[in-house]
Amino acid sequence: MREKEKVLGTIYSNADLKKLILPLVMEQLLAILVGMLDTVMISGVGEAAVSGVSLVDNINILVIQVFSALATGGAVVAGHALGRHNEEEAGRSAWQMVLFLLYASAATTVVLIGAHKPVLRGIFGQVEAEVMDSAVTYLIITGLSICPLALYNGCAALFRAMGNSRITMYISLLMNLLNLIGNATLIFGFKMGVAGAAISTTVSRTVAAVLIFYLLFREGGAICFRNRITAKINPEETKRILYIGVPNGLENSLFQLGKIMLLSLVSTFGTSAIAANAVCGTVANFNILPGMAINMALLSVASYCVGAGDYGQARYYTKKLMRLTSICMIAVSVAMILLCRMMLLLYHLTPETEELAVQVIRYHAFMCTFAWAPSFSLPNTLRAAGDVVWTMMIAIVSMWVFRIGSAYFISNIFHLGLMGIWIAMTIDWIFRGICYEARFHSGKWEKAMKGKA
Repeated sequence: MREKEKVLGTIYSNADLKKLILPLVMEQLLAILVGMLDTVMISGVGEAAVSGVSLVDNINILVIQVFSALATGGAVVAGHALGRHNEEEAGRSAWQMVLFLLYASAATTVVLIGAHKPVLRGIFGQVEAEVMDSAVTYLIITGLSICPLALYNGCAALFRAMGNSRITMYISLLMNLLNLIGNATLIFGFKMGVAGAAISTTVSRTVAAVLIFYLLFREGGAICFRNRITAKINPEETKRILYIGVPNGLENSLFQLGKIMLLSLVSTFGTSAIAANAVCGTVANFNILPGMAINMALLSVASYCVGAGDYGQARYYTKKLMRLTSICMIAVSVAMILLCRMMLLLYHLTPETEELAVQVIRYHAFMCTFAWAPSFSLPNTLRAAGDVVWTMMIAIVSMWVFRIGSAYFISNIFHLGLMGIWIAMTIDWIFRGICYEARFHSGKWEKAMKGKA
């Protein structure tokens, strides 16, 4: 699986890293491009549709991030087992993670769809009636895709733990093509608007989930589900997964909850600000695309190194991939600053909304050049080593004090509107990055897994 460099004695050669990272970059690019085209297609229905979908997407992301964090817990535990060359243990842990995801996501689907109106009104309050109608339609239909997407994310995390990101890239390509074709057919062909976009999303996620789940039954892989299927939760295996997954899930869910709370503030700025925020959230994803891909690779690489008991190589690959992230981030940020106005031509925005979006995107691009990697890349090594409680506490404190507190302060005192929200977000980045750097260089994270393996 891994081509060792004998001279340096490293676990992963540059060729190994390239084979792991490049498919992840393509996978992220596909997801972002299709997400952007989704917004473009929906924008043809009107700004109320874009706003309604963007509001619900934040709820869906909140739920998905919880399950993605649990998937990360399973992938880290499986990665530790692979690092010890114990494929039997890796397979058991992997199935327990998937089983837990299926149970938890099914229960969440029932609750979310059953209480959709109280959820929407409780979080977003009084928005325009047309925006709320779009939000209700989109939430009910896409709620059915929570379980398939949780399954897909769990299985994809396992393939990355095995160092096989090519499989996830191909399935992501299929999922996004199905979504794109479905959107074009249902939104424009059958004039189904928001409902068409939601149906397309749900169907494409379900197909991808079934396919990637099936592929984990093939013999020959480091992780295989064959002869491991059971409906019974194993408390010991699940405890180890949840030790990583729960703090990570709590961190991600509270982080997304903070974003949703800020959307309530954004909604007070008017439909133009909501639409600009939605578009910026999509376009700005291009800025962090290489970082997100490298982060996934870093989690897999660090988990394997920790499982092998080689913290020296965990530090080595962390620094190496952090440098790569920073170089890529600078290159993409320069392009975003220069080309963002051209990218916004794809959207049907009013002049006021477009100008606001340009300001936000350029500011975000500038801050990404130095503040993003320490805040989002570095903690993946800490998580891979089991240092999840500390990273969770820093993230939660920073979110409430800086991201949310600063946002309300800046908005009320300086009256910067949407720009104030994004400024507060980057203040949060800087604080967390400083804390994670200090933790990494202290070496305390290396002792986190003692007694937990």
